[in-house]
Amino acid sequence: MTTRSAQTPVRGDLFDRECPTRQLLDRIGTKWTSMAVKVLAQAAPGEVRFAELRRRMPGVSQKMLSVTLQNLVRDGLVTRRVEPTVPPRVHYRLTELGLSLEVPLAALRSWAEDHMAEIDHANAVDDARAEPSATT
Repeated sequence: MTTRSAQTPVRGDLFDRECPTRQLLDRIGTKWTSMAVKVLAQAAPGEVRFAELRRRMPGVSQKMLSVTLQNLVRDGLVTRRVEPTVPPRVHYRLTELGLSLEVPLAALRSWAEDHMAEIDHANAVDDARAEPSATT
């Protein structure tokens, strides 16, 4: 019987915290990543400045957007270009790999839109079940 080292994650073992696939899904599965990719995909093949991204992503803080974009750049999904002006102008663009991520993210958004009424109904049923009886 073959055993693996506890320190060697198995690719595709989503139950292993060290699994590279799980780590990537953790990064690309956030609402901010989904929004940033959508905004950048809408601008493709053009670029979007940081301030414009932030304006088009309601609720995102400057820090959260910075962290999200750093991760996307690090993963090769986005390129970053800085104009040496005062203050510097920073532009972002999806790479070909990043553009390919828009397809599954769009499918997930579509699924959510198609099933939101069912989800809302299930939430209402669960909320009603959790409320104490008014006759007690």
